[in-house]
Amino acid sequence: MTAQPTVHFVGAGPGAADLLTVRATRMLAAADVVLFPGTYLDPEVLAHCSPDAELVDTQQLDLEQIIATIVTAHHDDKQVVRLVSGDPSVYSAVAEQTRRLDAAGVPWDVTPGVPAYAAAAALVGRELTVPLVAQSVVLTRTQARSTAMPAGESLAAYAATGATLVLHLAIRRTRELMAELLPHYGPQCPVVVVHRASQPEEQILRGTVATIADAVEAAGMRQAAVILVGPALARDGGESFLYDATRKRA
Repeated sequence: MTAQPTVHFVGAGPGAADLLTVRATRMLAAADVVLFPGTYLDPEVLAHCSPDAELVDTQQLDLEQIIATIVTAHHDDKQVVRLVSGDPSVYSAVAEQTRRLDAAGVPWDVTPGVPAYAAAAALVGRELTVPLVAQSVVLTRTQARSTAMPAGESLAAYAATGATLVLHLAIRRTRELMAELLPHYGPQCPVVVVHRASQPEEQILRGTVATIADAVEAAGMRQAAVILVGPALARDGGESFLYDATRKRA
């Protein structure tokens, strides 16, 4: 007896067709139905799909419509890939989708992808954890026309640690956010904004807490951007003890 198909949640990475994992490309090639987030995805990613695959752009669908499409395809014994931007572990809505699939008795699994913040850091050649400067990275977002943030997860609380901040879904509030970060990081703290990392429309802005809002507004950025903030972006700092000549090695 043939095993029933599994729904695959697959990280599409930052958008470039050549920044998918090998596993992701194999799954896309074998899929009968591919659901993808058209707002954030470079169409070239879909070149990995079979010419016979049904492609469903989810940007105009609500959650229940997405789930209905997946469940129907599964019951028709079709292989389904649900592409999500970046990596499924961050801001992918995988939790709410898989809860519904569990309730419907539909099996699923997850394939990781390159997260947007990693692609952004790579583009500007920066390590986000520099010894003696910052050894933590905080991935967070802000709340405007979106789901409320949990109590206790304030930007000021994270900024007080001095960690490198990665702000998702925040580009429209850049000026307000920089004002909130100013007391913690100071006006000269480096800031990098990357719009559509690795895609044809890619744009990189470099500045400081004091200047980046002007740059963002001048560029007219409205979505699909990640903001990196912190002294580690300056690349100054100490060196790792791991590679120190004085460290004893077995």
